[in-house]
Amino acid sequence: MTQIMKGEFNHIGYQLPYDNLPHQYTKQGRIYTSPAGAKLMSVTTVLSILSRDFIREWKARIGEDEAAKISSRASGRGTAVHSLIEDYVNNKEVDVSSTMPFVLSPFKQIAGVCDTHVQDVRGLEIPLYSSHLCLAGRTDLVANFDGKLSIIDFKTSAKTKKKEWLDGYFMQQCAYAIMWEEVTKEPITRLVTIIANDSGIPQIFIQKRDRWVDPLFDTIERYANEQSS
Repeated sequence: MTQIMKGEFNHIGYQLPYDNLPHQYTKQGRIYTSPAGAKLMSVTTVLSILSRDFIREWKARIGEDEAAKISSRASGRGTAVHSLIEDYVNNKEVDVSSTMPFVLSPFKQIAGVCDTHVQDVRGLEIPLYSSHLCLAGRTDLVANFDGKLSIIDFKTSAKTKKKEWLDGYFMQQCAYAIMWEEVTKEPITRLVTIIANDSGIPQIFIQKRDRWVDPLFDTIERYANEQSS
């Protein structure tokens, strides 16, 4: 039986002074090119140093092969869920008739949160950069969340997350908020992380941008120091 889901979101759009940000992959990670031609490191690459030691220990504990399998499955699920959510929030018909349960459940969790809390969508997968931060990336969603303009990120996880584990998520969104204001001159001070997990109950974490500015700059400096040493 066909099962169609379709969002009903108001889109007010956004205006950037460029169409896209070209990027390339290097040994250091993804590098974007700004409209002025500057080379900017991906924010996710820079922030990856926060979880590097944990990932190394995790791989050593369970083995490289098993870690690769788990990472591949998690990455595939995350990509599939993001694609479905992007279509859903863009008010496209989403046929989930043949969607596997491990993808369908997190999609429905995030869609439900968006139905309840998200209004006035600026855009999804928006390419952003900051000459000030020397970083670039693509933010999942810029929209009002409970009436306040927010940077909104979608995450999937096998387990529920504790707030103290999510510094990297919050710094990433802080960077996007800074990029958005630099490019559009419109400030965003609310950061929202929506995490779907195997419990079936989504988690919502709301943070203030300014709480994460100093940790973000500290991490950028740490990354730069490591690269130059």
